[in-house]
Amino acid sequence: MSSSTTAGDTPIAEATPLSLCSREPHVPADRLVAEMVPPPRFDSVRFGTYIPDPNQPSQTEAVQVLETFAAGLGGAHAVGGGKRGFFGLGRPKAPKTPPGPRGVYLDGGYGVGKTHLLASLWHATPAEPSLKAFGTFVELTNLVGALGFQKTVQTLSGHRLLCIDEFELDDPGDTVLVSTLLGKLVDAGVALAATSNTLPGKLGEGRFAAADFLREIQGLSAHFRPLRIDGEDYRHRGLPEAPAPFGDEQVTKAAYATEGASLDDFPHLLEHLARVHPSRYGALTDGVTAVCLTDVRPVPDQSTALRLVVLADRLYDREVPVLASGLPFDQLFSEEMLKGGYRKKYFRAISRLTALARDAKGLTEAP
Repeated sequence: MSSSTTAGDTPIAEATPLSLCSREPHVPADRLVAEMVPPPRFDSVRFGTYIPDPNQPSQTEAVQVLETFAAGLGGAHAVGGGKRGFFGLGRPKAPKTPPGPRGVYLDGGYGVGKTHLLASLWHATPAEPSLKAFGTFVELTNLVGALGFQKTVQTLSGHRLLCIDEFELDDPGDTVLVSTLLGKLVDAGVALAATSNTLPGKLGEGRFAAADFLREIQGLSAHFRPLRIDGEDYRHRGLPEAPAPFGDEQVTKAAYATEGASLDDFPHLLEHLARVHPSRYGALTDGVTAVCLTDVRPVPDQSTALRLVVLADRLYDREVPVLASGLPFDQLFSEEMLKGGYRKKYFRAISRLTALARDAKGLTEAP
């Protein structure tokens, strides 16, 4: 078996790493539906594994409210719904519910454990997995794009619970789309739970200000009971600073020495992301055990930055470590980006990439 070499002719590998830039996955619609469950990082989380910050009573309150909310979602439909068709046909409809909020909305900064709590709610709800759905806001809009609006309504309307992580309204069209979808699901008896970095009444602030869309946002707000969660980013609570970027040769050597690792030039990866729909970024990382990047540099524009945010989310969900050379991740986004309407997305991406960079530190220590 031949080994690859670095520029200094040092043997570093027995196999060539994968390349994300060589992948253009196509994800069938049925996979999008089947994968609407908590991601691998949150497979085993429960309310009992959430550790509230003793200095933040809102965190303890959130656990109590959500436990009560989950307990109230039981019933014959939840535990005896039986098999469902792909588009939700042939199932008993959820019972109609009285007017008023039919969901909870977890608001707080990045890293306070909102996704942990949302996934815990999914696990604690007494219903078959086929009657519960969990996905990010982007994944929900992608599902509508794949199935069409009416089929999405049919698919989800027999559910007891729909969990939406990182609820974001990036453009006016999504505002109308999701507002209408959630309204129909609430009418069908589906309970809703969502996380976001912004209170429902403030969605869209700093991005667009048309009165029409603000009215749509207010309509969404009526579906939820806002639940504020205060606190600092747990990913950095008492932990050391993220490791500084490594050299190109170290990153390359680690990629060759790590089975299942990918190796890509960062600017080329950003160009490739523009050719792959964000709904496929999860599939883009299938089978990848570590992502190795060389020449990390500032993201050139907002469209590219938002695509990188989605990739960072998928890598974080799947617990894929990220080893990089170039600039540290806290220098990815310009000051203008960090002060703009998408700033909370960018801070979340920095937080998550920093955590994954810390996870990747051991890759450079491989023999």
